[in-house]
Amino acid sequence: MTCDLFIADRLYSSWSLRGWLLFRDFGLPFNENLVGLYAGTMSEDMKPVAPARLVPAIKTADGTTVGESVAIAETLAELYPDAGLRPSDPAQRATARWLASEMAAGFGALRGDCPMQLLSVYSGFQPSDAVRKDLARLNTLWSHARTMAGTSSGWLFGEISAADVFFAPVAARVVGYNLPVTKMVRVYCDHWLANEHFK
Repeated sequence: MTCDLFIADRLYSSWSLRGWLLFRDFGLPFNENLVGLYAGTMSEDMKPVAPARLVPAIKTADGTTVGESVAIAETLAELYPDAGLRPSDPAQRATARWLASEMAAGFGALRGDCPMQLLSVYSGFQPSDAVRKDLARLNTLWSHARTMAGTSSGWLFGEISAADVFFAPVAARVVGYNLPVTKMVRVYCDHWLANEHFK
């Protein structure tokens, strides 16, 4: 039951990184298809998963096309129910879905002002008030998850979940731009940077 995954360069495409980590961190089988997001061949490269038009996208073993990261995560959780993409506790599972969805739909200032890249660490970056509000929101959400799960370090809900994967590029931004965050946020980001597949 192998899926075809369509992604762009993980060094710069945060959504591609998420899609790839959803397979790698949970040990799911997949065939990787690189899309020329920056080479002008994206439309042609995405034809096998039309009408999906953005990365990541998958084609399941039965030929179903799924676009958008949240939908991909939910589909994989259904296809591989024992892989651990969702917390086992119902309340934590609902919260994990919420956090992943909010990440997918929000944090526009952080994304816009701090483009993801995995090659450099900047010094002297001065975050705008809007970025600082996004960072405060991260602290609120992650603190809430930790309170629910009774964790103080490691993954938000104890074991890695799809919600964690949605925040992997955020960890790259926090560290790459040396953003001012709480100790709890930085510890979580450092945990991501130590992840085998992220490295």
